Amino acid sequence: MQTIGRFAPSPSGRMHLGNVLCALLAYLSARRQNGQFLLRIEDLDAMRCPRSFADLIMDDLRWLGLEWDGEVPYQSARAAIYERYEAILRDKGLLYPCFCSRAALHAASAPHLSDGRVIYAGTCRDLTPEQVEEKRKTRAPATRVRVPDAVVRFTDAVWGEYAENLADECGDFIVRRSDGVFAYQLAVVVDDALTGVNEVVRGADLISSTPRQIWLYRQFGFTPPRFAHLPLLCDHDGRRLSKRDEDLDLGLLRERFTPEQVTGALACAAGLIDRPEPVSARELVSSFDWGKVPRHDLFLPDIFRS
Repeated sequence: MQTIGRFAPSPSGRMHLGNVLCALLAYLSARRQNGQFLLRIEDLDAMRCPRSFADLIMDDLRWLGLEWDGEVPYQSARAAIYERYEAILRDKGLLYPCFCSRAALHAASAPHLSDGRVIYAGTCRDLTPEQVEEKRKTRAPATRVRVPDAVVRFTDAVWGEYAENLADECGDFIVRRSDGVFAYQLAVVVDDALTGVNEVVRGADLISSTPRQIWLYRQFGFTPPRFAHLPLLCDHDGRRLSKRDEDLDLGLLRERFTPEQVTGALACAAGLIDRPEPVSARELVSSFDWGKVPRHDLFLPDIFRS
């Protein structure tokens, strides 16, 4: 079976080096296996994701030499597709309306995990039809999916074995927001499955999403892909890069560096080469190996010190 990988950025800002690292390793892994590399724009919340940022992302990827295969789908245009899969969950009796606000969830006595996630306490799970109609008068509900008391396991290309009990470590999660926008968890599963993606490369901050997504794959009758969750890239002070802080975005970097300098420095940070020497993405393909990527946060090479 041919490997089909992808890069699926959210265009809420210019790509920073952490995003570039993810795109680079997804590209290298797919090409090393003589596979396809797809691009998808995850602009579910179209108000926060202007098309201009998507255009910049594509221009930056071309500048880096990370050419993709095929057309580029935009999630904002795929709501009708997501509705069909939402209906599958509804027909199975797995969906229910949730009227809880974000503030109420964080103030509740529900379990809080070490990474800050709140396990939903099931406040709205067993509302009667009469209670639902009464609550609708004052608040539009989100839609949650009931998860079983079951452990989901997978083997990550970087971190090895990973497992979560859905009921204890995830809880019923939202598949559609109260404003009607579909949630990432549902949309990413549907899009990857329908485009044949069988290798997902993304940041380690998303590894806790993977068990619930694997469960959704199975609910829809799909085969889950392989996963590789990358260590997160940190600045020299140990702070993880963020779009909100406009850390070393490509707009600034393109004024100072060549594409080969950027890819070479990131390849060195990820353990793929020994020194941060200029090298093109294409030159890195033949020696790419997931076994070289370490299981700890990565740090920016000195070349990027301002």
